[in-house]
Parts: sequence; structure tokens; C-alpha cells
Amino acid sequence: MIDALTADGGTVELLVLVAVMVGAFAQGATGMGFSLVAAPALIAAQGQASGVATVLVLAACSSVVPLAREWRHAQPRPIAGLLAVTLLATPVVAWALRGVDHRALALAGGVGVILGVVLLASGLRSAWFRRPEGALATGVGSAVLNVVGGVGGPPVGLWVANAEWSPPRTRATLHGFLIVQNLVTAVVVGLVAPDLRHLLALAVGSAAGMALAPRLSVGAARSGILVVSAVGGIALLAGNV
Repeated sequence: MIDALTADGGTVELLVLVAVMVGAFAQGATGMGFSLVAAPALIAAQGQASGVATVLVLAACSSVVPLAREWRHAQPRPIAGLLAVTLLATPVVAWALRGVDHRALALAGGVGVILGVVLLASGLRSAWFRRPEGALATGVGSAVLNVVGGVGGPPVGLWVANAEWSPPRTRATLHGFLIVQNLVTAVVVGLVAPDLRHLLALAVGSAAGMALAPRLSVGAARSGILVVSAVGGIALLAGNV
């Protein structure tokens, strides 16, 4: 849609601002979702390299205030191994994927995310996520998707959804993880200073999302993460078919 409207810069910018606001709302309410909503619009408007770099910085910013409010609930120890895998894999992935067509990787990632959502939504609880191979696959998958399109959240969202934490624990842990991951990935792919208009839209969306967050039950919060993850998987498929 944005491609069809590139002649109208004002319309494109409005769509981008709306996407940033809605993404920040999802991030504030569930702990993830900013990149899944905002990345397609920003990449379409700014191009692949600049769009991904912008998404990464804004995504990190979208978690700062929510984490400052709920940091006491964060669970750094259970997720430390997953974060370590992701951070170690990020520069290796960025180097390995230089010049590689990202479409096939994004398609594979989309299929994997959707399959994981379906399995978890059906009631599956898998100890595999807690094993070293589960953390390895989740961390590397998240690193690949973050480098390719700035959307590394869904694999981690599935990992956290399987843990069945309380909504505050889930949100705080996701915020902490994604701040570190997105900043490291931004350094690897190239930092871009955020636009003030984007930051203002992000602030409005975050405030609305944080206002809703305390009202979400355990089931609603988990369902929100799965829905956001599913939307991300579908977006990966639709944008790369």
C-alpha cells in the first residue's frame, strides 16, 4: 500500500506515524510488537537498510519507559542464556548474510513463527524450549530475523509464552531482552538517529499501551503475545512471497 502512495510524501509519513504509534501500543501492553507493526511501513518508506536500522533504534526506545516501570518483575536469569546466544549470533549472522537474498530467510522464519504459534495456542507446553538446543534455535532464529528485517521478537515471544509467567514478568523480561538485542543489532547493521516525529508517535502509543497493560489477565496477555507473533509471521510471508 505504501509503495503505491510514494508520490504522496505526506500520506506515507502519516501511515508510518500511525504504524509507529500502534506498534508502541502493542509493545507497551504485551511486551512486544513494535517492530512487527512498524517495520513494514518504515522499510517501505525508507528502504531496506535505513528502514531496518530505524526500526531497531525505535524498538529499543519503545521498551525503555515500560521497563523502567516494571523492571522489578524482570527475569534476567532464566533468559540470560537465550540473550547470550542471540548476541553472539548477531554479528556472525550479519556477516554471513551479506549479499544473500533475504526473502527466502524471511519466508522460512514466517512459516516457523506461525507453526510455533499454532502449537502453543493448541495448549502444547514443550520442555524443548528449556533445553540448550531450544535456546540455541530460538536465539539464532531471533538474531536472523532481527538482522534481516528488524523483527526478532516472535521466536522470543514463543519462548516466553511457553514459560507461563505472570503478565508483569512477561512484559518486563521481554522489554529487557529486546532493548539489549535491538541496540546490539543496531550497532552491527548501522545506527540511525530517530526522527522526532517518530519519537512523539512512539510516546503516545507507549502511554496508551501501558495504561491497558495492568488490566490484562494472564490469559489475555499470553493471547496478545501469540496474536502479535502470528501477525508478524503472516507479515513476513506476505511481504516476501
